[in-house]
Amino acid sequence: MVDYIVVGTGLAGIAFTEKLAQEGKTFIVIDAEKRSSSLIAGGMYNPVVLKRFTDVWKIKEQLAIAEVFYPALEAKLQVKCWYPMDLYRRLASVEEQNNWFQAADRPNLQDFLSPEIEKKKIEGVDLSFGLGKVQSTGYLETDELIPAYRQYLTQLGCYKVESFDYEALQYDDEGVSYKGIHAKRIVFAEGFGLLQNPFFNQLPLDGTKGELMIVKIPNLACDFMLKAGVFLIPIGDDCYKLGATYNWEDKTDEPTKAGEEELLEGLRSFISLDFEVIKHLAGVRPTVKDRRPLLGRSLESDRILVLNGLGTRGVLLAPYLAEQLYNYTENNIALDENLSIHRYKKFKLKK
Repeated sequence: MVDYIVVGTGLAGIAFTEKLAQEGKTFIVIDAEKRSSSLIAGGMYNPVVLKRFTDVWKIKEQLAIAEVFYPALEAKLQVKCWYPMDLYRRLASVEEQNNWFQAADRPNLQDFLSPEIEKKKIEGVDLSFGLGKVQSTGYLETDELIPAYRQYLTQLGCYKVESFDYEALQYDDEGVSYKGIHAKRIVFAEGFGLLQNPFFNQLPLDGTKGELMIVKIPNLACDFMLKAGVFLIPIGDDCYKLGATYNWEDKTDEPTKAGEEELLEGLRSFISLDFEVIKHLAGVRPTVKDRRPLLGRSLESDRILVLNGLGTRGVLLAPYLAEQLYNYTENNIALDENLSIHRYKKFKLKK
């Protein structure tokens, strides 16, 4: 018998599996390796919601864990994937400058927003009204991390590449069994695939399609992340990640002409340089209607658990939520009501 079966190797599944490894627990991980929103994510992490100038819930706790978790994972896997990097918000008017000054003066944002507006000159980029600097930012190269972690699991002999068959899962008070694997618990970290999961498919997982491009801009001399409606992340060799779109209707993971036009129009709105599109990617983020994660146990059994709903902030949320769920299952520490699926009427536990 192993301690856990973990279903999913996106950021949520990796973070929880790694927490298990750190705690000396045994596990089997299952994933069909279908296209994952984690795998094609921009990977940017940022402590501030720049659209509304609000800080992210529990951001200091999330950062403290992530800034240890990812470098340790890099060292373990011998892969480079964690890139702390400055983020600048392009200001487009005097009004936006004033909004920046007001936001930077708020006590909850002072650690993250520079009070000064910086003047930088970059050929081919309209920066007439300057830039606002956001601190404690960077990006995670998920398409380096995820394949490396899957390889690590394969080498351990605890990884199965297959679609999960929910009908084959059996459970009782002692644990669960699945195709000959016996475990004390199972954690589903399936992202948007949760909608096919009969234990949790009544949760309000909505899903938001996002499209992303890799563009080559040879004459752009930019060594920081830039937010200007769309975002640009420099990834080397004159290439940049350009993102991202938000579509609440389309739940497919295929790139679209509309997504392409939206991204390129956003790029052209502030850059007058020639560029080349190298790749166009799409995926469905596991977003929730109330914008909060989904952690907890199924109504059928306390041996069946969920870790989902990381949405657009999975890089920082994943290691933080993995710790919360681990403490819930192993140490009987109650989940924050902002995280627990038992906040929903359909998932209220009987007292």
